[in-house]
Amino acid sequence: MYTWFFISVLGLIATIPLHFLSVEHLKLQKRYGKKKGNKIGEIYGLISGWVFFLFWIGIWFSPQPRFTIPIFQNVSGSVPVVSFSIPLLHLIICASFVIPGALLAIRGVKETTLKVAETHRTETIVTTGVYSVVRHPQYLGGLLAHAGISFLLSAGYSLLLTPLMIALIYLISRKEEEELIREFGKEYEDYKKKVPMLIPRSRRR
Repeated sequence: MYTWFFISVLGLIATIPLHFLSVEHLKLQKRYGKKKGNKIGEIYGLISGWVFFLFWIGIWFSPQPRFTIPIFQNVSGSVPVVSFSIPLLHLIICASFVIPGALLAIRGVKETTLKVAETHRTETIVTTGVYSVVRHPQYLGGLLAHAGISFLLSAGYSLLLTPLMIALIYLISRKEEEELIREFGKEYEDYKKKVPMLIPRSRRR
């Protein structure tokens, strides 16, 4: 009954090694030469990034147990969407996660360019704007969207999978940073010391 859900989870995990390979720019350059190595890395990045995203969507929309928050079930009301009814409280929770998540992701892409976001290869370290708040705003945005959409669709397994998604995003982020240190050295190490990976610091007044 939940075949597509588990296929989506396994597919998402299976893309991680290709993503890791796509960010090993120096190794690819050493093996294939700089120009060809960069091109191969970009292709790996495009494939792994889009396939990861498609399987992530599959997790949200796959058939799975639906849930509501019992304590507010009788007072929250619902919003009908086609043949699917969304509890009003779920819609409010969704908006509180998805809106900031989308803003983070969009601003992150704008500040690095879509090509960098898709291919996982950059020529410079961006430290301004949203990148002065967290080092991986697009991944943070994705995690917030995951939680929000899970509530929107009342997708029980998807919501329960949130810790796994956090773990996968952390592993991806750490791998990318290991490669960025190899490429940019002290410049990126100094940036790491100033800006947190995924959880923004509370600003002192």
